[in-house]
Amino acid sequence: MHDITLGSTGITVVQNCFGALPIQRRDKETAVKILRRAYEGGMRLFDTARAYTDSEEKLGEALKIYPRDSYYITTKTTAKTPEGFWKDLETSLEKLQTSYIDVYQFHMVKQCWKPGDGSGMYECMEEAKKQGKIRHIGVTTHLVQIAEEIIESGLYETLQYPMSYISLDREIDLVGKCKEKNMGFICMKSLAGGLLTNTEAMTAFVSQFDNAAPIWGIQKEEELEEWLSYMDKEVSMTEEIRSFIEKEKKELSGDFCRGCGYCLPCPVDIEINNSARMSQLIRRSPSEGYLSPAWQEKMMRIESCLHCYQCASRCPYGLDTPKLLEKNLEDYKKILSGEVKI
Repeated sequence: MHDITLGSTGITVVQNCFGALPIQRRDKETAVKILRRAYEGGMRLFDTARAYTDSEEKLGEALKIYPRDSYYITTKTTAKTPEGFWKDLETSLEKLQTSYIDVYQFHMVKQCWKPGDGSGMYECMEEAKKQGKIRHIGVTTHLVQIAEEIIESGLYETLQYPMSYISLDREIDLVGKCKEKNMGFICMKSLAGGLLTNTEAMTAFVSQFDNAAPIWGIQKEEELEEWLSYMDKEVSMTEEIRSFIEKEKKELSGDFCRGCGYCLPCPVDIEINNSARMSQLIRRSPSEGYLSPAWQEKMMRIESCLHCYQCASRCPYGLDTPKLLEKNLEDYKKILSGEVKI
């Protein structure tokens, strides 16, 4: 596995990075153990966010035993005001037990914050960098048109965006656009929120881009060991892997939920980002968990859908979300009854 450099930041790491969203689901002792194993195994970039409950706290506890200049932390703020920005930044520094953050990112933006736009948000980033509390300015979004605007602005040093081998061509083109602007590209949701399970295929796919850092969402020891197994070997795009990817793309083409969560919250508490893709999840992952009483209760909430279309109005992929929910529920009921075998 080769090293990559994140554009003008100069940050160079092995192209195998740690996404710390899932560790919020593990107890602190287990999370710390996993994170330290990741470091010892050679991972050097760890991505988290203020919005990921106690993820920053676990990351700070795990990494405090290592030299601070031997790893990189990227975290995020969802703040929409300067007051919120500074509160989030100080909290992140405290939880991460560090005096600076390597890349501080605006989280899931629906606009490109710019100097002089009246919000004061970009100016906060500049001031934080001046004070030495952050080293580089980054941004994350799920909206391709906003990502394109961000790249063209030349204001940001890194872009974090969902990217996998089932992404649209326009989305994959963002990686090349970032390279042209000497901008780092951080790939999130590279396994499409659990829909993709072939780690070798995804590793081969992302290795084609020498400016992209994938952050694999890891919550289990066995998941981590699978990613670490690629550290000492070169995975390239073979004809066999290419054929597999093409088959996957055909299987998952059309209208399906990517699990980004932009549709939430739901007024009747439907877990849309998973319920609307249950047909794929239940066939592509161990099905037992998705057939549990807890998940049956969640899926039946779809029957309470108000058809208010708030979710559809927020969907960056233009999906008819209520219709997709109904389709997934119908399939789910057939699986429960045994009418459909999986």
